[in-house]
Parts: sequence; structure tokens; C-alpha cells
Amino acid sequence: MVPNNRDGADVADPSKAFPSKHIPSPQVCDLPAPPVKQWRYIGPGIVAAGVGMASGEFILFPYITSQVGLAFVWAALLGLVTQYFLNMEIERYTLATGETAVTGFSRLWKHWGLVFAIMAYFANIWPAWATSSATLITYVVGGSAAITAVVILLLVGLILTLAPAVYTALERAEMLKVAALLLLILIGALFVLGARTWAAVPTIVTDAGFPAAELGFAVLLGALAFAGAGGGQNLVQSNWIRDKGFGMGKHVPKIVSPLTGELESRGQAGFIFPPTEENLSRWKGWWRFANREQLLTFVGISFLSIMFMSLLAYATVYGTPGLSEDVSFLRVEGERLMEMAGGWFGYFFWIIGAVSLFAAALGIVDYTSRLAADVLKTTYFPDASESKIYAGLVWGLVLIGAVVILVGLDQPIVLATIAACTGGVMMFIYSGLLIAINRKMLPAPIRIRGVRLVALIWSIVLFGTLAVLTVQQQIGNLFG
Repeated sequence: MVPNNRDGADVADPSKAFPSKHIPSPQVCDLPAPPVKQWRYIGPGIVAAGVGMASGEFILFPYITSQVGLAFVWAALLGLVTQYFLNMEIERYTLATGETAVTGFSRLWKHWGLVFAIMAYFANIWPAWATSSATLITYVVGGSAAITAVVILLLVGLILTLAPAVYTALERAEMLKVAALLLLILIGALFVLGARTWAAVPTIVTDAGFPAAELGFAVLLGALAFAGAGGGQNLVQSNWIRDKGFGMGKHVPKIVSPLTGELESRGQAGFIFPPTEENLSRWKGWWRFANREQLLTFVGISFLSIMFMSLLAYATVYGTPGLSEDVSFLRVEGERLMEMAGGWFGYFFWIIGAVSLFAAALGIVDYTSRLAADVLKTTYFPDASESKIYAGLVWGLVLIGAVVILVGLDQPIVLATIAACTGGVMMFIYSGLLIAINRKMLPAPIRIRGVRLVALIWSIVLFGTLAVLTVQQQIGNLFG
């Protein structure tokens, strides 16, 4: 039962600030008290880090290191700090309303959510992380990468539609991935990273640069901007903290399996609290916790992984000419690790990489389907079950990916172009929309302002520049 506002008519109705042409006004009620045992609420930042630890951490930054050393590792921290502020503005709206940021966008214009859902879906039609995970598995046990990738996709679909509480299953998978990566870091630090590598660590600062002449401007800016997450994944931070029960999200039912979970219906609109002294005190507690959780998990884990994988690449393949920018780069690195630390470590490296990329595939299918399900339920089909819509979208993405693999297509250039262009364009657009919803709709004491407003303006500039460069580059690739 949602509690009623205890202050009654003495408090102005904050729901009037929300445009209600397409989505009803939110219900007014008090903000739940922040958690006493805060460790129980740690998780969304780990999920974000786990899903985001894919090409950037395992391929792109190590590849850059292999070519120019550690001179560009600084950019990972800048990119992660930018995404930290971006994620916190996404979380701000959901903490205060229980609605996703995309629902807030749809209040401004009905079809904003559909635009982002379509962009996210088409960006992820090509099952890149499933095929990458399968390729690493073949390095260990052999076999067909295509068949293995299809099995991975089917396993992803089963996990996401049979788990009684989908977010809980995803959180456990990403925590397992992060634990495996930490084990890799520990063993690698003991057996691979020698005195030469540790002595090079200060060059991250002393030799910091922007080696565009060697690698190209678009590659470096892409690595900077997409360190950690990128594209639609940042938006789904809303959905993950809502399912975890952050703030007003505590009033909203979770997505569950339509087969094994107990379905609960939710309305189109969320909730908003009146800015009473008690509610604002509770808000400060939630806001402090959410900021710490995101900083220590998403930023901390992501930067640690980028740093270590870059050091590993420096120790093994720095200066090696002719390395590929795709997953086959990891084969060369694994073979070098065998030479340095024994055959077991090369196989261990590939296994951890396969587990990591599988968990990334799991998270990418989840967030793509979760984003679209929220949009369809909230804006277009309010009487439908969000859990059933989500399950249908999961299997749609799985089956399309399986068809692409089984017909023998290498990555189609059109899909590659769409995937490369949409992420930067999405982030450019929603950086501006976040300013709009967090200044226009929320009660004055909790609106975005100051340093965080400047950070969002920087995000617009960064991702706008990235979007223009990437679109120009991909159009050139597409048309020769």
C-alpha cells in the first residue's frame, strides 16, 4: 500500500509540474526512509560496471595501450567521471518519482521513449558480445564459434525469462563476473606484471597525451566517451535502481518471469513527494547513498578493470605491429601470457574473458528489452503486462541474433554503421533532455544545479562531438 501524504493541503501539489497530456500526473506520497543497512542496496552500480565491461575494457583500451603505451589511460577516468554525473542525473529523476528517465522524456514529447528504444534495439541486433564470448571459448575447447554463440544466446534468453526476479538474476551474474575479474587482477599482478610494467605506471600521468596521429581522432574520442557504459545502457540505470527499490522506486513492482514469478501490475505514472522537511531529509540520505554507490562501484570497478587490462596489454603485446582491434586481439595476448606465466594462465585469461563477455551479452539483452518494455507499457499499452512484453522482446532479440549467426553473416556493414552511430547520438540527445526534466518537473530543492548542471553541459558537448565524428566516419566507410 502506498502511503498518503501526511501534510495534506498545507503543502503545494508537486504533481502539477509534470506534463500529463500523454502520461497521467504522478501520485503524491511521502518518500520512503533511506536504508539503515545500506550494503543490502548495493548492486545497480555493479550491474552497470559488469554490463559495461566489454569492448572498452577488454579490447579497445588494451589495443590502444599495445600501440602507444599507457599515454591514453587518463581518458578512461575522464570518460567515467562524465558518465558518473550522467548516471546520477538519470538516477535523480527515478529516485524522486519511481519513473524511468525515459518516461520523463515521454512527458515532454510522447514518442521520445520510442525513439530511444528503437535506437537501442537496432544498435544491439548484431550479437557482438555473444559471438565474442563464443570465440574465446573456442580458443579454450575448440568447436564452432557460430554454434557456441547461438547456445549462448539461448541461455541468455532462458535466464532472463525464467528467473523469478529478473534484476536479481542479472545482479548475481554481474557480481560473479566482477569477482572473476578481480581474481584475474590478483593473479595477473602476482605472476605477469613485472618490475618493467609497474615502473611504467607513472607514465599514465607524466606522458599523458592524445595520440590522434597514431590511432585517429574518432577511435580515441570513442574510447574516452564510452569507457564504462554508453548508449542506451546509461538510461537503464533508472530501471535497475527502481527494481532494487531505491527511493520512490520502492512503490513500483519489479519485472518478473511470466512463467515463474508473481505478476504485479503497475500504472503508467509514478510518484512524487511534497518537499516537506522530513521528505527533504530523507532525500538527502538517498542522494548521498546513491552517489556513493555509483562512485565506488561503477566508476571504481570500471577504472580498475581498464587500468589492469591496459597494464596486462603493456606487459604482453606493447609494440606488437599488426594487431586487430576486434576480439582476435585477445588470442595474441593469451598466447603471450602462456609464454610469460605458463599455459594455464593463457587459458584462464580466455575463460575469464568468455565469462565477462557472456555477462555483457546477458546485460545488453536485458537493458535493450527492459528499455523498450518500459516505453511500450507506459506510453502505448498501459493495460499490458510489462513482464510479458519484456519476455517477448528478449526472445525477439535472441532469435534475430541467432538467425544472423546461422545464416553465416559476418558483421553486416549496415548494422555495424547503425551500432556505431546510435550510441553517441543517443547520449547527446538525452544529456540535454535530462537537464529539462530535472529542472522543469522536480521540486525546486532537489533540481539539478551548479557543478552537476555544468557536467551535463560538458556531456552534451562531448557526446555531440563524438556523434558528429562517428557519423562522418561511418558514412565514409559505408560509401567508400
